[in-house]
Amino acid sequence: MPTDKKIVKRNVKDSVFTNLFQDTKYIVELYKALHPEAGYVTEDMIEIVTLKNILTDSLYNDLGFMMDKRLIVLVEAQSTWTVNIILRGLMYLVQTYQDYIEKEELNIYSSKKLEIPKPELYVIYTGDKKVEEKEISLSEEYFGGEKMALDVRVKVITESREGDIINQYVMFTHILNDRVKEYGRTKKAIDETIKICKDRNILKEYLSNHESEVHDIMFSLYDDEQIFNAAMREHAKAARKEGIREGEMRGRMEGIKEGEMRGRMEGIDAMIANMRKAGISDEMIQNVANMTQRPIS
Repeated sequence: MPTDKKIVKRNVKDSVFTNLFQDTKYIVELYKALHPEAGYVTEDMIEIVTLKNILTDSLYNDLGFMMDKRLIVLVEAQSTWTVNIILRGLMYLVQTYQDYIEKEELNIYSSKKLEIPKPELYVIYTGDKKVEEKEISLSEEYFGGEKMALDVRVKVITESREGDIINQYVMFTHILNDRVKEYGRTKKAIDETIKICKDRNILKEYLSNHESEVHDIMFSLYDDEQIFNAAMREHAKAARKEGIREGEMRGRMEGIKEGEMRGRMEGIDAMIANMRKAGISDEMIQNVANMTQRPIS
């Protein structure tokens, strides 16, 4: 396939999201965007705790980090809206706490109350569906707001202050979507997206320093999708063939059964006719018909 015809995976934005925030410099910007009231924040105060590929379908669009061991921030970017992000966040949070307890060698059976980081859950939504919710919760979405033993609350971010790192990422996704609509999921769509973002000072530093990497991410994701789609096509093709073979076999078996039944009935009819020619009484003939479950006329 020629290079200029390569296609971009539809949800490539999610992986760019994670790649962007592998750099703690940008995580500092993310934290400040989430907490504009924060004062002094440096990179050495950040510890990444992302659990890759645990909550997603082979995509790395989740991000977790601890801020000076005082705060866990869990963020997921998604272009398809679903409240199931609450359940994924809960699973993510439990796993993160488990890892933290093991790493810090804390004893959960101790009588002393443990000190653990305060959790925050976020979802950055970049899709086309209009989402009004600013926060979604396990209790409200799944149990009608009923008070219960456990609740999980996820803050929903669809926009942010102009120029901050969240706003730039969201703008990047919108520009990419527009270019894909114009050029299809092609290399030209990627090139145009990067060019426009640089011109508008949107993730300019990141895209300038990682342009080839961004291309590689997109194309490798496409390769994964292409392999998956090819496998699914082969599976569907094999299923169709198997269905045809099964149908043919069933048809043959039904034909054989029908032929056997027809032959059996014809044999009984011939026997009854011969009994009549031989002068056998109607009562005897009726008894034979009853035994063979063959009506006589």
